[in-house]
Amino acid sequence: MSIIKINPQSLYDGAPHGLSHAVVDEVSGLVFISGQVDWTPDYQVKSGDIGEQTRNAISNLKEVLAEAGSDISHVLQLRVYVRGELADHMENIIPIMVETFGTTRPAVTGVGVSSLASPDTLVEIEAVARVIRAST
Repeated sequence: MSIIKINPQSLYDGAPHGLSHAVVDEVSGLVFISGQVDWTPDYQVKSGDIGEQTRNAISNLKEVLAEAGSDISHVLQLRVYVRGELADHMENIIPIMVETFGTTRPAVTGVGVSSLASPDTLVEIEAVARVIRAST
């Protein structure tokens, strides 16, 4: 058993920064997903709106989960980092989280931060999930 690195080709390349989008630990059956943001493959933010950035980060999260052999329904834990005061953005983020995760209801920690991966990045979402099938 080994550790498998997950790096979807459609997402930005983390190698120059020394990271993978996720790693799967075959022994535990868990996938650990790096913070997903609203970036194009050339490291540019797609939207200046926190709601859209949240949706796009979740879209990237879903893509990483799929490549790792998992999906949203198997997410165990999330950390949502938001630039600024978390409470100021809850009304924009919570409906998207409920729509996405529904009855899965993973353990979630929200953290307001002063800085993220780029000055235009407003939200970053990392996760731990259970693998349901062998990764591709």
